[in-house]
Amino acid sequence: MTVIAQDPGILQIRVVEGDGAVYPVGGRATRGVTIQVTDETGKPVEGATVSFHLPEQGPSGIFASGSKTEIATTRGDGRAGVWGMEWNHTAGAFEIRITAIKGQTRAGTVTQQFLTDAPDASRPSRLGPSRGHKWLWITLAVAGAAAGGLAAEALAGKAPPAATAVPATIQIGTPTIILGRP
Repeated sequence: MTVIAQDPGILQIRVVEGDGAVYPVGGRATRGVTIQVTDETGKPVEGATVSFHLPEQGPSGIFASGSKTEIATTRGDGRAGVWGMEWNHTAGAFEIRITAIKGQTRAGTVTQQFLTDAPDASRPSRLGPSRGHKWLWITLAVAGAAAGGLAAEALAGKAPPAATAVPATIQIGTPTIILGRP
């Protein structure tokens, strides 16, 4: 008896690496975009054809092949990826369009990328709610606590005289970027 593998009814694409990456304009991607394709049950789909497409204009680049579109095939773990993109000199946000096809079934998604002309953008980083704004939230928390303490003292009638008040100084060190899995 011959068993024929049936094409999945639904494909799901999940970006597992590279979403939200920030690169300097004119640079090259040292890390890429990796996706995983699964079926409706969450099982990895091997042999799906995946296309990655960069924008034609604005912030963008080219793949290592010199094209705006790169094709890859998923491995046994359902993953496929691209890397080594060469970025153009236009700063801003853009999306890489990703499409996966297996038999008659297809799915699509996008991943957000950023090109910056900031002088300290020599290494790629990842923005996110817990990383990109960490120092902003720490600064706001410290400033809020200081303001709350001064307000409480003033309401209690214990505010220090203006001549003896010492201005608060907040110093934030250089952020550390760690490459690797979270």
